[in-house]
Amino acid sequence: MAADSGARRQPTFTKVDQLRPGTHGHNLIVKVVDSKMVVQRGREGGPQGRQMRIAECLVGDETGIIVFTARNDQVDVMKPGTTVELRNAKIDMFKGSMRLAVDKWGIVKAAESSAEFTVKEDNNLSLIEFELVTVVE
Repeated sequence: MAADSGARRQPTFTKVDQLRPGTHGHNLIVKVVDSKMVVQRGREGGPQGRQMRIAECLVGDETGIIVFTARNDQVDVMKPGTTVELRNAKIDMFKGSMRLAVDKWGIVKAAESSAEFTVKEDNNLSLIEFELVTVVE
């Protein structure tokens, strides 16, 4: 059995403008520009005591912005003006446009320090429409 030296590999961080459809495993540090609740169902003490909340958040860095779909506990972290660290994020496609999401295998947490960058709001990757093209050889 190999001895664990305890040294963990430092994550490599991606910039928003490098995100592409169908990709996953992204680590990003972004600022929350805006957040709005789109689904809120169930209530505490309900049949299973389960609540479902989904918010669409506009997040970005100095290279661009993208819509992030926050679910349940992630919604509480995604407050406008907050710097957030997203680990193991993936790109979901919704009506031909990219959405950033973090599932149960990833982490959404407030960053340890506030980001120094100014968010580039005129480069919204979620406004780019992608079309699935089948190539026949």
